[in-house]
Amino acid sequence: MALPREYTNQACSLARSLEVVGERWSLLIVRDAFFGIRRFNDFSSHLRIPRAVLTDRLDFLISEGVLVRTPGPGRRLEYELTEKGLALWPVVRTLTVWGDSFYAPGGPRRVFTHRDCGGEPDPMGRCPRCGENVSLAETMMRPGPGFAKPAEDADPVTLALAQPRKLLQPLTS
Repeated sequence: MALPREYTNQACSLARSLEVVGERWSLLIVRDAFFGIRRFNDFSSHLRIPRAVLTDRLDFLISEGVLVRTPGPGRRLEYELTEKGLALWPVVRTLTVWGDSFYAPGGPRRVFTHRDCGGEPDPMGRCPRCGENVSLAETMMRPGPGFAKPAEDADPVTLALAQPRKLLQPLTS
């Protein structure tokens, strides 16, 4: 029996937020959108998520205004974060730092740095090295000390995400 999506007896903003991004796969889809993944097949191959589940989660995130479907090259549709979706970056970043602290004994899998000075912005985007507020477009992602080299037969998305890249830069697989 599937659990309901709503927390009907909870008058709480956290409960409302979990109704949108609390289902399995939802935050990973949002994370991958920050990493530049935009195409259905790229989400599918990188996350190894059942296609029906991915369709459901993408449709729901669109209906909630977190993602928007946009025309891509050719006749393909792509998925982009909206302003509401972009506002989730501090949440995704903070959960990543928390996970690195408790579940990554070799160190963080990915390191986020300020493109201009190389400092590591805090989860709210402030760079301790230069003092600037770093936008997502100025944030670089690179493999960290806990990064495991992808297998030779890894999908193209995984291989692309193993290279240094700017956040939100569309991935072309």
